[in-house]
Amino acid sequence: MNVAPVPPSSFEHRAAARSAELLGIDDSAPVPPAFDARLFARLVAAREARGELALLGLTAGQLASLAERHFDFAAGAAPLAQSAGKALVNVVDEAGAAYAASMRAFLIAHAAPEVDSEDARCLAAIVANACLRPDHLWRDLGLSGRGDVTAMLERYFPAMVARNAEGLRWKKLLARELALATGGTPGPAPGCPGCEDFGFCFPPGP
Repeated sequence: MNVAPVPPSSFEHRAAARSAELLGIDDSAPVPPAFDARLFARLVAAREARGELALLGLTAGQLASLAERHFDFAAGAAPLAQSAGKALVNVVDEAGAAYAASMRAFLIAHAAPEVDSEDARCLAAIVANACLRPDHLWRDLGLSGRGDVTAMLERYFPAMVARNAEGLRWKKLLARELALATGGTPGPAPGCPGCEDFGFCFPPGP
């Protein structure tokens, strides 16, 4: 018996449409945008579709510069310029802010030398802030699956992929590597306890 495919959610439709708008493309585009442009368009569109641009963890200046580097202002990025003119403040508690700052610095220190340094800084901030959210990292980033996160890390932070020989969930892996790098005890990221797989990643002790 054939099983009908699950239709994309309304969020998926909105995020995909906004991503294409930011890139200034449609289905007839002869050449797909570069990986970096597609990645950042999706990350920004996913938050914008939910009215959560502040949760990217970018400053107004970073968002504006990111848009200038990768998006098509004539086709659809103009509203981002208006958003960037406002303060994008991610309201988190002190512990969350400290964790995000540490993770951001850790990732920047491990950025691939061939990528744009400002892009690496932006992505480090976006990933660090996503680690505060209570779900799988790919969902917190608004991506389509774990494979998208793997491709993103391979491009920008390949050392993290090389260290994941056990195939850990990415948020758990990043939390572990940050703890080891800073002399801490490996444990969950701040957002992990709210995830459906928390018990799988961090089973209770005897």
